[in-house]
Amino acid sequence: MKSIVSLKWLLARMYEADLVIADCRFQLGKPDAGREAYEESHIPGAVYLDLEKDLSAPVGEHGGRHPLPDIEALVKSLSKAGIGPDTRVVAYDDQGGAMASRLWWLLKYLGHDNAYVLDEGFSAWKREGFPISSEQKVLIPAPFVAEVRPDLVVGMEEVRRKKSEPGVVLIDSREAPRYRGEVEPIDKAAGHIPGAINRFWAEGRRADGTWKNADEQAERFADLPRDAEIIVYCGSGVTATPNVLALEAAGFENVKLYAGSWSDWISYSGNAIAFGDE
Repeated sequence: MKSIVSLKWLLARMYEADLVIADCRFQLGKPDAGREAYEESHIPGAVYLDLEKDLSAPVGEHGGRHPLPDIEALVKSLSKAGIGPDTRVVAYDDQGGAMASRLWWLLKYLGHDNAYVLDEGFSAWKREGFPISSEQKVLIPAPFVAEVRPDLVVGMEEVRRKKSEPGVVLIDSREAPRYRGEVEPIDKAAGHIPGAINRFWAEGRRADGTWKNADEQAERFADLPRDAEIIVYCGSGVTATPNVLALEAAGFENVKLYAGSWSDWISYSGNAIAFGDE
């Protein structure tokens, strides 16, 4: 897949001047764990970008648990990390690519296509015996320029309007029990947006933790019309992004993220909730 790079690919290029390696490790419910893990050890030269401090805006009444960050604030964080217009960015995590995919998607949203997700993640890198470090890189800011692509994202009103329209497919990326409303360990209400189908984001990886290739991703979505407008959501707009990446690898060209996702949908009292399979 064009947006996934292997451990050996990164090992061979990790010291190239136009490359920024971004450590995106983060644990829900333990907001300091990712940075603490980074400070203990990381891929040499990597910078740390925090899901909630850098890649999300503060939580409000609406917008979900991880609202899209303010564009100006995000540009500032990316510039501080040394990401400029010609920079190649490789993001990694230890959460199956979910957090790294959030950065990949945000960069794409800002018009920066030269971004990749590291296959397998940090634990696999360490297991292979590849170099690690606790030293923090001296950052040289770069002039990141955003060219926002508003067509890549939708809000609640658009989802409400489009969810039953012909030619629109709504995908819920959460685990099946959460989608069906049998359990809800995080958000205030269980269930899913009416009309949504379920494609668990982690099924984009094989049993050994590596990402499935483009053909395998296409098999996951073989029942979807190629010309459909596909809107992807999850609990808060994070784990939907690996599905966006997978859908694009599978050849779908009109894929959008409902950034606020389920936690935004249920913040509006008038929105319907569905249960079971569809």
